[in-house]
Amino acid sequence: MKVAVVGATGLVGGMMLKILEERNFPVTELIPVATEKSVGKEVFFKGKSYKVQSAATAVAMKPDIALFSAGGNTSLEWAPRFAEAGCTVIDNSSAWRMDVTKKLIVPEINADALTKADKIIANPNCSTIQMVMALNPLHKKYKIKRIVVSTYQSVSGTGKKAVDQLMNERKGISGEMAYKYPIDLNVLPHIDVFLENGYTKEEMKMVNETRKILRDDSIRLTATTVRVPVKGGHSESVNIEFEKDFDLSDVRKLLSETTGVLVVDDLSQFKYPMPIDAEGKDDVFVGRIRRDESQPNSLNLWVVADNLRKGAATNAIQIAEYLMEKNLLS
Repeated sequence: MKVAVVGATGLVGGMMLKILEERNFPVTELIPVATEKSVGKEVFFKGKSYKVQSAATAVAMKPDIALFSAGGNTSLEWAPRFAEAGCTVIDNSSAWRMDVTKKLIVPEINADALTKADKIIANPNCSTIQMVMALNPLHKKYKIKRIVVSTYQSVSGTGKKAVDQLMNERKGISGEMAYKYPIDLNVLPHIDVFLENGYTKEEMKMVNETRKILRDDSIRLTATTVRVPVKGGHSESVNIEFEKDFDLSDVRKLLSETTGVLVVDDLSQFKYPMPIDAEGKDDVFVGRIRRDESQPNSLNLWVVADNLRKGAATNAIQIAEYLMEKNLLS
């Protein structure tokens, strides 16, 4: 299996290389790809060094799969060129997610939608992935009417420059700013650009992507996304109103039996999900499971995951594994 990783020198690209190795994905030839200024640099995979290639060189090498994590503009320009060369692209940017001709996939939920004809497959937004992983089994049983979600997202979701800003501020060192304001000892209710409706693009991603992944446009959803001074791991407070009533013990059982979800909810032992515990793991952690006592058929959840892993790289590689398993690669 000839695999290109586009954006191999970035945070998510580096995590993709790590997870390909961890999961023993059958890479027979690795093609790391980055911007022209990074061409010739080296990345390491399974104890060997590989020279970074340009996108044009990588297309000519005809990879079987290309894992993209290099931003929307790069994906819009290069994903179709890789696809035309017979490669299946799994793209981590927002470029193709809401394209009606492209599938938006969380393997545990809707991989059954994939066919051999899908040459560009979209990987959802990190905050959306972890939320729908918890919501999907509940939606199937109780049918979601409305979701109110507030996120607490780590700086690694922005990239290396933001991680550097946080760590520099923590050490009292001045340096390049990824954000308009300091992030240490602060929270920023601003992720991605503001839109005409007053919401950010990140907030509207959660609205639109959730409906597409769960295949239900009737779900009403409102989001507030917030950047917090945490290095890695996103957390979410999720309030869900269902059409049908539920029993809390059944909710816990459903979530406990869901592949990729881990319930951590023992208040007597002060056990609840935290980003520090999710780091380096692929599960989505769910806790603080409790009924919303202010209105009928409503539930509160606290959902935490490693945004670079299940929120990005792991999900993309799971898509690739599914394509291989179902023989959907040309």
